[in-house]
Amino acid sequence: MATPEALDGIHKNPAVRVTLPSGDTVWLVTGYDAVKRLLSDPRVRKDRKNPEDARLSRDNDMLQDPRASLDPPRHPVIRRLIVKAFTPARVKQLRQPTEELVEELLDNTESSGSPADLHETLNFPLTIRTLSTLLGVPPEDHIKFGTWVDKFFSITPGNPEEIAIARGELWTYIEHLVDARRKNPRDDLISALIQARDEDDSRLTEYELAWWSQGVLLGGYETTANHLGAGIITLLTNPDQLNLLRADPSMTSQAVEELLRIQMVFSSLASLRYANEEIEIDGVVIPKGAGVIPAMESANRDGKFFPDPEKFDIRRDGSHRHLAFGSGPHHCIGAALARMELQTAIGALLRRFPTLQLAVNPADLRRSEGSFMEGFRQVPVKW
Repeated sequence: MATPEALDGIHKNPAVRVTLPSGDTVWLVTGYDAVKRLLSDPRVRKDRKNPEDARLSRDNDMLQDPRASLDPPRHPVIRRLIVKAFTPARVKQLRQPTEELVEELLDNTESSGSPADLHETLNFPLTIRTLSTLLGVPPEDHIKFGTWVDKFFSITPGNPEEIAIARGELWTYIEHLVDARRKNPRDDLISALIQARDEDDSRLTEYELAWWSQGVLLGGYETTANHLGAGIITLLTNPDQLNLLRADPSMTSQAVEELLRIQMVFSSLASLRYANEEIEIDGVVIPKGAGVIPAMESANRDGKFFPDPEKFDIRRDGSHRHLAFGSGPHHCIGAALARMELQTAIGALLRRFPTLQLAVNPADLRRSEGSFMEGFRQVPVKW
């Protein structure tokens, strides 16, 4: 977390020193131009190669794994393979099933009665069941999967043994899933990755196959669910924008982009990188070997690119330029899927519940703590 002095300096300097949950210090880079440049800068790496490199957490290495590279030359090869399997056609095929799933979940929400927690009745069931279809994960596994993910993304001091057990169970689950799809291929992403790996053994090792399958699962579950929850809350606490969208549902896609811009829920801590050489950011010199975080949250509220950046406005021009999905070689592979889920769920929710409102005072809403996910703990609504 940033020190008070750093928070004050964030609005005055392009790069400031901040302290991570581990106690290590790194550079936080702010401003749209600087952040976007850094996200594509070949002088920085994502792999933590040296023992002295800054760590996010002392109890949890998360996605830091020396056997699965996130840097060139290996990462671009693997990414091209995953993108090839994660085709727009596969996402397009999911739209109708997603629409049907949303209607089913909203039917259940309505029948259970008001009030309801949309995290329980819509957001998380939607994302895990959509992923189940895409990746071939049995939907009955979503409860234990959610528990594993919560532990996986923990960044506050806690019980290292619990984290290790959860990560081990998740890894074992993925290995079994890959093995099952190898024996019984289906029309899903993991089967496509297996096929690509088996066609050219040099392209993807067995370990990389399991690791990247796990990464897709992790990236597409909690992130989209929390974006959806935060988006719903943002709309319900901005009645003027809510009324605009209700009056013109064709603005749903545009509204989703503005929601992504103003309400990021996946912390930029996940974008921790390391300088391979000295880097100058608008007059500030970041030394070689230093940790550096491109703050997408700050970039998305840069007044030079987004006039009146703190204002939520679904009519905003250029909201597509936001960095909620990152940029450059690590741009989110699942961005198209996430957009489709958000557009489908928000459009159907507002159509089905014309009197929807928060069931609590907005001041009583609480965000998750101790995780990359900074979404709300609950989305309590009534109608």
